[in-house]
Amino acid sequence: MPWWPWVVTVVDVAISVAASCHVVLTKRQTRSAIGWVGLIWVSPFVGTLLYVVFGINRIRRKARSLRRGRVRWPSHAVAIEEPEELATMLGVGASHLTPLARLGAVASGRLLWTGNRVDPLVDGDEAYPAMVAAIDGARESVALATYLFYPDAAGRRFHAALRGAVERGVAVRVLIDDVGSRYGWRSSVPRLRRAGVPVATFIPTLAPAWLRFVNLRMHRKILIADGRLAFTGGMNINEQFVHGDGWLDGRREKRGRHHDLHFRVEGPVVGDLMRVFVDDWEFSTGERLEGEAWFPVLAGAGATAARCVDDGPDDDIDRLLLTMLGAVSQARRSIVIVTPYFFPDEALVSALEVAAMRGVEVELIVPRRSNLPYVDWAMPPFLEQVLEGGCRVYQTPPPFDHTKLMIVDEAWAFLGSANVDARSFRLNFEVNLECYGTELAAALRPIVEARRAISAELTLRDLREAPLLQRLRNGVFRLLSPYL
Repeated sequence: MPWWPWVVTVVDVAISVAASCHVVLTKRQTRSAIGWVGLIWVSPFVGTLLYVVFGINRIRRKARSLRRGRVRWPSHAVAIEEPEELATMLGVGASHLTPLARLGAVASGRLLWTGNRVDPLVDGDEAYPAMVAAIDGARESVALATYLFYPDAAGRRFHAALRGAVERGVAVRVLIDDVGSRYGWRSSVPRLRRAGVPVATFIPTLAPAWLRFVNLRMHRKILIADGRLAFTGGMNINEQFVHGDGWLDGRREKRGRHHDLHFRVEGPVVGDLMRVFVDDWEFSTGERLEGEAWFPVLAGAGATAARCVDDGPDDDIDRLLLTMLGAVSQARRSIVIVTPYFFPDEALVSALEVAAMRGVEVELIVPRRSNLPYVDWAMPPFLEQVLEGGCRVYQTPPPFDHTKLMIVDEAWAFLGSANVDARSFRLNFEVNLECYGTELAAALRPIVEARRAISAELTLRDLREAPLLQRLRNGVFRLLSPYL
C-alpha cells in the first residue's frame, strides 16, 4: 500500500482536531458548535476549509482594535445613573421598569440619556421628506448609513440632496451595505460617486445579492444632520415605502408597496447614534471622523430617556436579545411586538409564554404575507408556540408591514432596525433605541391600534387545520430559520 494515503489521513486528522478545538473554545451557541464540528469531521478538508472561511469571526478582532482610544465628546445633557432618578421620571405606574436601566447599561455599555425627543414617522410619505429636508438644511455634516439604497424615484431625491450638500461644502459620508447596494441588480454607489459624494460599502463581497444570507450584513439605518438631528428605524431608501405620488412627482416604478415606521430623534442620544456610524465608517474606510462637525455639544430636547443599543457579530454579548428578555421579564400589564419576521430565540419564546401565564397581555403583530415566501413558510411553527403559551397573534393584510417595534406597559419602547430573528440577534449589525417615557408610548399607541384594527387574529385552530403538506413544508423551513 502506498505511503501517501497515510500522510493525507494524518494531516486531515491534525487539522480537524485543531479546527474542532477552535470551535469548542470560541462558539457560544451549542448547536452552532455541534454543527461545525460535525461538518469538519464528516467532510475531510472541505469542512475545515468552510469553517476557516465562514466560521471564524475576524470582524470582532478588527472592531476591538478600532475601538481602542475612542474619544468621547461632551454633552450638556444629563445621564441617568441611579434607578431612583428613572423611577421619579416614570411615575408610580411605570416605576417597576427601572431595573431595565441597569440591565441596559451592562448589556450595551452606553448611557441612558435624559432630554430626548423621539417622533414617529409613518411610511416614506412622512419620513423621506423630513430626511431630505434635514440633508438640505445641513451646514456642517451629513452621515448616512443604510442597508438598501435604491436608485429609484425616492433614491434620486436623496441623490440630489446629498450632491447639493457636497456642493455647499458640507462634510458628507454615505455608507451602504455591500450586498444591499446591489440588491435588485441596481446600485446607488456609482451614481453617488459620479456626483462627488463620499460613499463606501460595508464588508465588500463577491457574493451576489441573492446569497445575502451567507454573509454578515450591516442592517442599520442612520441619518444624522450636523450631529444634532437624527433619523433611525427600519426604513430603507426605496420608493416601495411611499404610498402617495405627491413627493415623488408621480415618477413611480411598478413594485409592491411596504408599510414601515421611522423616527426623528433629537437630544443627547444622537451622539451615541453618531458614534455607531463613525465606528462603522472607520471599520469600512480607515477614516476616523472627529471634531464638532460630527460631535457637537448636545443639550436636552424632549421628555424621553433613551439609550442607543447597537449589536453585531463584533460583540461577545447578545445586546438586543438581552434587552428584550429583560423588558419581557419586567412587564406587568402589556407587551406589544410588531415585527415583519418572527423567528425568535427559544429563550424569548419561553419568556413571552411565562409573561402571558403571569397575566400580562402579550400581543404579536406580524404580516399575513411578507415580501419573502419562504419566510411566510417558516413563521407558523413559531407562531404556534407563542399561541400555545397564551399570547395573541394578529396578522396585518397587504401591503407588507416592515415595522419593527416593541412596547411594554405603555412606558417603554424598543425601536430601530432589528427584526425578531436570529439574523438580527447574532449575524447582522443592528441599532435600536431603548426609550423610557409615556409621551412616546402615547404617540405610538394610535399607530399600533390602527395596525391591530385592520388585522385578523390568528388562532391555534387556524394553524392546526392547515393541510398536512403545508405544515410539513413549514416545519422544514423552520429548520432553516437561523439563516433566512
